[in-house]
Amino acid sequence: MASLTIRRLDESVRSRLRVRAAQRGHSMEEEARQILKLALAGGPAGQRNLAESIRKRFAPLGGVELPGMAREPIRKPPKFRK
Repeated sequence: MASLTIRRLDESVRSRLRVRAAQRGHSMEEEARQILKLALAGGPAGQRNLAESIRKRFAPLGGVELPGMAREPIRKPPKFRK
């Protein structure tokens, strides 16, 4: 099994971890293991689709119709001298 050292942990976080571990009858080390295990059990968080999350969040509010924008033809690219 691997070991992990956490440096520069805020005192308030350490204190809350100590209290939480005591409430559950665990050591601080065991409580930290359980927290990490639960946090990582859901799978990779980076595979969420941001656009779909936003759409789901605002769908109950209804849609918004925006007026169409007139488009201009594409410009010709500039000619550079050699």
